[in-house]
Amino acid sequence: MNTFAERFYAAMENQLNEVSLNTGVQTEKLKESIKICKKAMAKLKNYISTYAFETVEEEVSFFKEIKPMFYSKYIYFINVYNFIMQKPLGGDEILKEYINYELTDLKRFFDHNHAFYQYYRSASTQMDQFYFTRGGFDVYVELEDFEEDDLYSTSHDYKLSKIMANEKYQDYLNLELQKILNRDELPVENKMDLPLTWTFNKTDLVELIYALVALGVFNNGNSEIKMVVSFFQTVFQVDLGSYYHKYTDITRRKKERTSFLDKLKIALLKRIDEKFEMDGWQQRIDFSN
Repeated sequence: MNTFAERFYAAMENQLNEVSLNTGVQTEKLKESIKICKKAMAKLKNYISTYAFETVEEEVSFFKEIKPMFYSKYIYFINVYNFIMQKPLGGDEILKEYINYELTDLKRFFDHNHAFYQYYRSASTQMDQFYFTRGGFDVYVELEDFEEDDLYSTSHDYKLSKIMANEKYQDYLNLELQKILNRDELPVENKMDLPLTWTFNKTDLVELIYALVALGVFNNGNSEIKMVVSFFQTVFQVDLGSYYHKYTDITRRKKERTSFLDKLKIALLKRIDEKFEMDGWQQRIDFSN
């Protein structure tokens, strides 16, 4: 089951990456992403409907780890789509107020689900069999996030999907807010008409970021991946999405494990060689005079 789910998730991610790289209206790209996730979720459900879990641990793994990966993507894209569609007209101050309202709403959600959120963040497992196996649903457990299909749902798998989606949505909102704050802080003469955008593969950027953090080039080596990713996303106007999954893909490479870094080295050496040849040519011209 895990092998199937990993291949299935990778296929969905590839389609989503293709959409993100396309030019076009953002809302249309989001709608396409939502469709991709919805189809993937339907296929996953169809597969599980004919699959018999061999152990309780396998069932827990599916509802705690696999299903939320798919559903959280779906919820996240809907959140961003609604954010853009409901964005008020006006300047940066109005937009900041709107973003802060959304962030406050997310804080209320996390506060309301504080106990389970702490359980999830601490990687606890003692309640897994109750939270993530079917048939363990209790009417006294919070009901708002329970799906009707009890053959494909547990009491907390959807709640976990929502938490994961809202964490990512929170990062998205903070990134949007940071863009506004950066505009406020820059002097007019330093504002770029055409900001730099990352146009290479997103996995390449993740490879670069992890390499820089591994070498400890930021803050004397005291920087977290999440902070550096957020910075690069802001500077290069790119959404790296589930960057950890991209990093996991990198670690699983059997050949050319650092393919992007290798390309960087080759490109830089070529540029250095070309400059060396050009300098030598210019010197020969000077000496001939």
